[in-house]
Amino acid sequence: MRRRRASGCGDIMRQLKGKPKKETSKDKKERKQAMQEARQQVATVVLPTLAVVVLLIVVFVYVATRPGAIE
Repeated sequence: MRRRRASGCGDIMRQLKGKPKKETSKDKKERKQAMQEARQQVATVVLPTLAVVVLLIVVFVYVATRPGAIE
């Protein structure tokens, strides 16, 4: 007696374990777009945040070591 597959699985090929899925042109475009969005996020979020942190450290060090504070 044979078992029948679920009706939704008949047209989808089963992916074998250990074999990487071949990247389609659509997958490649999506991956490139995701990388571009990540680069934009670095430019718009990460760099300004780092600049603010560095500026705060510089101001703190300046205030802590300014010549007027030593008396």
